[in-house]
Amino acid sequence: MIICMDVGNTNIKYAVFDGDKLVLSFRVATEHKRTSDEYGGQLLSILGNNEINVNDFTGGIISSVVPQLDYTLERMCLTYLKIKPMQLAPGLKTGLNLKVDSAKEVGADRVVNNVAGIRKYGAPLIIIDFGTATTFNVINSKSEFIGGVIAPGIKGSLDSLVNGTAKLPRVEIEKPETVIGKNTVTNMQSGIFYGFAGLVEYIIKRIKRELKCDNVLTVATGGFSEIIANEISSIDHVDKLLTLNGLKYLYDLNK
Repeated sequence: MIICMDVGNTNIKYAVFDGDKLVLSFRVATEHKRTSDEYGGQLLSILGNNEINVNDFTGGIISSVVPQLDYTLERMCLTYLKIKPMQLAPGLKTGLNLKVDSAKEVGADRVVNNVAGIRKYGAPLIIIDFGTATTFNVINSKSEFIGGVIAPGIKGSLDSLVNGTAKLPRVEIEKPETVIGKNTVTNMQSGIFYGFAGLVEYIIKRIKRELKCDNVLTVATGGFSEIIANEISSIDHVDKLLTLNGLKYLYDLNK
């Protein structure tokens, strides 16, 4: 078995694969001050609850946008799983051609999503990741990553709205029945939900215009992908496991 870890600013997503079969996937909060022993204890508890033997692991791979946790999680794997995980870093084979100003600036999660998206869906392609930030990755017809868009994340935008005002409450992120809200809660839900739906739909439209190609497949992933995708006809697929499946592919490619 191998373990894949996608380390984001808000959550760490885990996947356990036995061969090509996904055995378990789960997420935990990203805590910068947590030690390798604390992460290890948490991981052992979850694996144990799912009857997964830590002695069965033969390898792992980590994709991280939180550099300060790289050593912590590598140490956790060495101590508790007895494996040295691969790190998605320069030198690891991806097969992805980056046609951008600086390849070093492209986040590890975006690289993985692009590799996984091209492999599963082909090109041209737009991949939207609804994570801490909302990212749009653009793949041209030659399967080259040519750039994209980084917009605020849904939860971060709501947090900013609540923290920056004295009277607005924290609300659940969900679709209200109407755009016109009748109270403070539905007013806020409408602004967040329909505001982001409009943002995503308009950016997709502009990307297709610049690519001069309407027949571009659009794939959504990340925590809020389903709730927004259901509102937007221009999103063709929701694939919440895109990143983790991409990591599994990159592990196999490099092992």
